Amino acid sequence: MIRLDTISKRNGHRVIFIEASAALLRGEKIGLVGPNGAGKTTLFRLITGQEPPDEGQVLVDRGVSIGYFNQDVGEMDGRSVVAEVISGAGPVAEIGAELAELEAAMADPDRFDELDTILERFGEVQAHFESLGGYALEGRAREVLHGLGFAQSMMDGDVGRLSGGWKMRVALARILLMKPDVMLLDEPSNHLDLESLIWLETFLGGYDGALLMTSHDRAFMNRIINKVIEIDGGTLTSFSGDYEFYEEQRAQNEKQQQAQFERQQAMLAKEVAFIERFKARASHAAQVQSRIKKLDKIDRVEPPKRRQTLSFTFPPAPRSGDAVATLRGVDKRYGERVIYRGLDLLIRRQERACVLGVNGAGKSTLLKLVTGTSTPDAGTVTLGGSVKMGYFAQHAMDLLDGDRTVFESLNDAFPLAAQGSLRALAGGFGFSGDDVDKPCRVLSGGEKARLVMALMLYDPPNFLVLDEPTNHLDIATKEMLITSLQDYEGSMLFVSHDRHFLAALSNRVLEVTPEGLHRYEGGYSEYVARTGREAPGLHE
Repeated sequence: MIRLDTISKRNGHRVIFIEASAALLRGEKIGLVGPNGAGKTTLFRLITGQEPPDEGQVLVDRGVSIGYFNQDVGEMDGRSVVAEVISGAGPVAEIGAELAELEAAMADPDRFDELDTILERFGEVQAHFESLGGYALEGRAREVLHGLGFAQSMMDGDVGRLSGGWKMRVALARILLMKPDVMLLDEPSNHLDLESLIWLETFLGGYDGALLMTSHDRAFMNRIINKVIEIDGGTLTSFSGDYEFYEEQRAQNEKQQQAQFERQQAMLAKEVAFIERFKARASHAAQVQSRIKKLDKIDRVEPPKRRQTLSFTFPPAPRSGDAVATLRGVDKRYGERVIYRGLDLLIRRQERACVLGVNGAGKSTLLKLVTGTSTPDAGTVTLGGSVKMGYFAQHAMDLLDGDRTVFESLNDAFPLAAQGSLRALAGGFGFSGDDVDKPCRVLSGGEKARLVMALMLYDPPNFLVLDEPTNHLDIATKEMLITSLQDYEGSMLFVSHDRHFLAALSNRVLEVTPEGLHRYEGGYSEYVARTGREAPGLHE
């Protein structure tokens, strides 16, 4: 359906693709992977014709429709959410708009003399609209919006009043309703809660078109894709299978390439040693020349490219008392909406409690009550003895000083720390070389999240409260964070929609429901096994 034929592309002096080739065939669901800045978004723009390649061709089969979702949703205003979604449904939406115009024309007394012509056209358009499933369009649009977490009242509200995250969902819903031949989805899992994420997995699993997508959620990728295209060093390499298989295959290929490189290096060293030893002897001149020619003709094996691996080791956190946080008889409401009534909860030392619940259930509110950023209407919240708390809030990235650089931000927070120590900290969180001199205002969402994490974890608290810490983080940073937190000896209370993160780190589950807080001993995996569902909003 789509073929990239030996494409090359530069961005200024930076080479993005060098004679790269790949194909997207009917029915394929492909995960596009590669380090940040490798060119994933550029590839989408090449396919959609927003940018031309410098060399080579992007070939799209005749008549193939393409739907492209990215993080830049553009302006949305002046109509309801459901109308905004329907407007992106392709030809059927255009025909629906013409049908509405014809209906208005039939009721217009000034156009009475045209009525026969209008009626004839109305009949043609109506038949076409019906054949395309137009009358079921609004129902389908509402079904998609419901799957992405919209309440009925939100669907009929003004799209212009939505936050950026909800507008992203509207833009995604437009593409899903359109059901094009090819979907290009750039980070569709961002801004989705767990229930919406699982619904989207099911939707894309049943989609019979071709799919090319990026995502920082490995569990999401594994459920959907059957092929991986990796961008690395300007080339495109295809792997059959899901993300887990790709990782295994890539590691195996690197191991084989390293072994070939080492064998060739040993052989070359042996040949060079022979040449050096006998080059001055006339009796060995022919052999020396023969070996020199042989070396000139050998195809050199390159060592495997080394991916930058992030690693951060916690200094030991001071030990807290056994009772880390105690909530007794806590009430909390927002206006008429009751979030908690008479809540009793004890967070114990070395507990890693993940909080689950549908959108608006009160997950972030629980974290705010524990951290003291929100006060209960009744009851008490008490932190235990020797508790030193670190809180990663969803708005934490907005508190960075945009004029300070990454290194200055770290130095401001830890003025007594050695510069080498702070540079090592920055490197562990992906800020190497000149990256430490970037002002905070130019950092991406992921970079800001990494900096906030670094600031919080350098002098480690013994009680971490994390509200969606995995938002904006790429897979490599999430893996680093998981590895680091698995060795962390303090207590944790956290919210995340990343199932890999939940399963790797939790040893207790707190499920917020309208009936109250349900507690499950054991981590997220045990919760799924016990309840038969991956999220509270899903039916068994």
